Amino acid sequence: MASSTPQQPPSAAVFAVNGQRFDVRGGDDPGATLLDFLRTRTRFTGPKLGCGEGGCGACVVLLSTYDAAADQVSHAAVSSCLTLVHGLHHRAVTTTEGLGNSRDGLHAVHARLAGFHASQCGFCTPGMCMSLAAALAAAEGKGSGPPPREGFSRLTSADAERAVAGNLCRCTGYRPIADACKSFAADVDLEDLGLSSFWKKGDAHVDKLPPYKEGSIGAFPEFLKAEIRASLRIDTCLSATVMEGSDSSWHRPRSVEEYYKLIASVSLDGSGTKVVAGNTSSGVYREAEMYGSYIDLRDIPELNSVSKDAEGVQIGAATSITRVIEILRREGDYCKDVIFGKIADHMEKVSSHYVRNTATLGGNLVMAQRDEFPSDIATILLAAGSSVCIQVSAEKLNVTLDEFLEMPPCDYKTLLLSIYVPHCTPDNVSSSAGFVNMTGDKTESSLLFETYRAAPRPLGNAVAYLNSAFFAQISSDESSGSLILANLHLAFGAYGTQHAIRARDVEKYLVGKPISASVVLEACNVLKKSIVPKEGTTHSAYRTSLSVAFLFTFLYQTTKQNVKPARSACLNDHVASGTNGNPNCPPSADIDLSLKETNSVKSGLHSNDHILESSKQIVEISKDYLPVGIPAKKVGAELQASGEAVYVDDIPSPEGCLYGAFVYSTRPLAHVNSIELDPSLEQLKTVAVITVKDIPKRGGNFGANTIFG
Repeated sequence: MASSTPQQPPSAAVFAVNGQRFDVRGGDDPGATLLDFLRTRTRFTGPKLGCGEGGCGACVVLLSTYDAAADQVSHAAVSSCLTLVHGLHHRAVTTTEGLGNSRDGLHAVHARLAGFHASQCGFCTPGMCMSLAAALAAAEGKGSGPPPREGFSRLTSADAERAVAGNLCRCTGYRPIADACKSFAADVDLEDLGLSSFWKKGDAHVDKLPPYKEGSIGAFPEFLKAEIRASLRIDTCLSATVMEGSDSSWHRPRSVEEYYKLIASVSLDGSGTKVVAGNTSSGVYREAEMYGSYIDLRDIPELNSVSKDAEGVQIGAATSITRVIEILRREGDYCKDVIFGKIADHMEKVSSHYVRNTATLGGNLVMAQRDEFPSDIATILLAAGSSVCIQVSAEKLNVTLDEFLEMPPCDYKTLLLSIYVPHCTPDNVSSSAGFVNMTGDKTESSLLFETYRAAPRPLGNAVAYLNSAFFAQISSDESSGSLILANLHLAFGAYGTQHAIRARDVEKYLVGKPISASVVLEACNVLKKSIVPKEGTTHSAYRTSLSVAFLFTFLYQTTKQNVKPARSACLNDHVASGTNGNPNCPPSADIDLSLKETNSVKSGLHSNDHILESSKQIVEISKDYLPVGIPAKKVGAELQASGEAVYVDDIPSPEGCLYGAFVYSTRPLAHVNSIELDPSLEQLKTVAVITVKDIPKRGGNFGANTIFG
């Protein structure tokens, strides 16, 4: 009699890890992250669990996507602790082990980080390697013109520094890490780099570096390309893709209509269903419940489309923030719209690059509208006069962003479709530090747009204390020679408010008035009454003072007296001399923010400015105890970089291993009268809950005595 094997659930997602084929099935947990999968289902433990919030970069991997129509592969660094593994269908993942190893040969990224002494504990080094590798691969994919010199890449030194801007290092220090990254830059002077094991001072040459060749990172597997091409012929005949398991499901609707059919089905309970695209919100708001169903919006064409007209650009809500930045830069350069460029500059200060690569524009706005998320993007788009298109069941609505933020919190029945960012006409565009008039001579009618933010750190995962964006249409009064604000948008956010707002009282006061010192002073007084953080907000007085400082800085450049050459400038987060070292305070009285002089000042991160301070490393080697004191490459640094070094958490847990966690009281210094267990603990597959009742009589804390006794 023939034996039969149990039927396996269908594959929910097929993808590759370091060139090997993997799949997840309908019975697998749809909420599992890529990091969980890599560390428990594969032998690749290079990506580490650091913060679990997309804020440290220890888990960064390279995610590659194949466009069969264009026959092109795109690469991006992503945070594997936020990326859901079910959402990786037909994508390729590369970890640091996929670049190389000590047995088959290390990659130049590994060898150079080790040789520049850029690893100590090594826990964050695999993430550093993959952030740099992703930047190298992306630069190669977008590169045009002649190939770079042998041993170098298409990156600039500033690009190389920014490649690891979001990766946190707690012990090594960023100088050697930055030096290792810049060793790949096409414009680097190798003699300017710090101490390395490749050469002695004055003897630097690219031939002594581990060789790097383009095309050595992120090769997309041919078997996956074939599956993608085959699926294109099949997918046209399919409706929504549904992968179901015993108690969970993953849905990929192909249209807005299919989405609403899914949420209307009796099998989906709204409270147990999560709508996702990039899933980066889980890094901001910890999951309070287990979801049985997921709906992935990224296969809906309308949410990924980009269109433009003479008035502006419409961007699908599922478009990643990184792609939005590229779109705004491209359209801004084409239409000579510097305001688009300034919006893109500010967006590059939002989170880290490996989060922006998957986080979506629509998701950011929905969090701001629904969850009181302190969004920078909502603030700057509010000042730019943006609008959104939403769908509620069968009704499609176009509303201003201001109206959208004021609506009741969105639920899964409300779908954000697209965001419209209006153009400014080419003749009315503000310059990089001031404004350009319509005639090219005297200022008659001009537009001015600036964005500001103050945060614990200017780059990376640092929520702002306050962000703001200001748009003004300015005309001149020929009789008095004064400048008059004809139209004004003053947007503020992240100061302890429900969402970004327009300071309409201040706008109403300023519009139509000639700008003078007394008018600016009174506007600041009116603003203090408008920007009031809610009770319990930390640093509330500081946040209010920031709003005044930003408004003063913005209005100061429009005053009649402000036409003399500038000795300094305070633009966004970039500080020049004369501002007392504080980017958030207005300039002192003897400093003029000239609209003429500061035109040469580059703003934002789009320029080729370095993000690290320029410095020089001098190492004096004592010969008293040779060879002790001679710089040497750390033993094991290459293994740390390649992910081969084994840490305690990399050791597989034994079968049936249980994990414990403390359950904390909801109130400090309280007497516990009773303990009631939340029914949701059953969802976490809790085996047992141990309380004081489980301690035997005359029991002792033997564990603590063993360790500390």
